[in-house]
Amino acid sequence: MIQQEGPGWRLARDPQRHPYGALIGGETWAIELTESEAGALASVIKDLVAQHAALRGQLMDEEQITLELERAPWWGCLEGDRRSWSLQLILRPADVCERGVEVSWPAPAAEAAAAAMRTLWDISNDQLN
Repeated sequence: MIQQEGPGWRLARDPQRHPYGALIGGETWAIELTESEAGALASVIKDLVAQHAALRGQLMDEEQITLELERAPWWGCLEGDRRSWSLQLILRPADVCERGVEVSWPAPAAEAAAAAMRTLWDISNDQLN
């Protein structure tokens, strides 16, 4: 198992644990995810952060930005300014019998969780190969 945590966030991944091999959490919440859900979440967050990085230089100091991305099964929203941002994410499964969740990380926990998620999934994938 690989675990990382900081103020207001925590992540864990154990691909050997089925069906829920990943855990994401905030200050007062946590949810277990399947490997597929976690991989899709990491991809959505990575793309939102990349979009923000590409636009950051065009934003004035007081200017706010909202970026949204929907990629099944996740909807994600990054809100903030050129210096900091928060994340809100909703899991919307295709099957109505499956669970759905809504989670969020405020700034600066969102930025730390996003960075940790990227390294956690890269490290775990390397260890699986």
